Amino acid sequence: MITDALSDKNWLIVGLGNPGTQYERTRHNLGFMLIDNLAREVQTQVKREECRALIGRAEIEGQKAELVKPQTFMNLSGESINCLLRKSERTAKKLIVVTDDLALPVGTLRLRGKGSAGGHNGLKSIISCLGNDEFIRLRIGIQPEHSISNTKNFVLEKFSKTEMETIEEVLEKSAEAVRAVISSGVEKAMAQFN
Repeated sequence: MITDALSDKNWLIVGLGNPGTQYERTRHNLGFMLIDNLAREVQTQVKREECRALIGRAEIEGQKAELVKPQTFMNLSGESINCLLRKSERTAKKLIVVTDDLALPVGTLRLRGKGSAGGHNGLKSIISCLGNDEFIRLRIGIQPEHSISNTKNFVLEKFSKTEMETIEEVLEKSAEAVRAVISSGVEKAMAQFN
């Protein structure tokens, strides 16, 4: 049975990240940060527990949406998302996944209607669990201007105060991109934000 809350009429907007206070405001949690920003904008709370995720109901651009923060840790994100899709008999056509991207410079967005994981473990997990790569993804750049000796440590570091100014701007732009996908479709949004 398809519930109103999670039917194919509704969008599923998933921000990737790691649960726990020690990961808050880290580079790898940009997806969570965007979900939090969207939730504040529409005055909802992302706290209902389902499929090892925290979920909040929202209306964005006149359409119903679920704001989702998987609690499985980044590398198992697909398990939570697959559970939500299967539980509601929903396809991935209205799934938007928001994640950080080490291959893109800080402040850059890349919106795609489908594609590879690009080395991102969260996206690898989703593609593996869903059995395809045909879902919308919004990647937010975190690549620094200097070289990185330890990628894992870098993505788990908190943003500096200086970086946060840029990050706040890019999160605002990212929220606009999500709204554009919902209101105008991914192709038009890509032309506007890529």
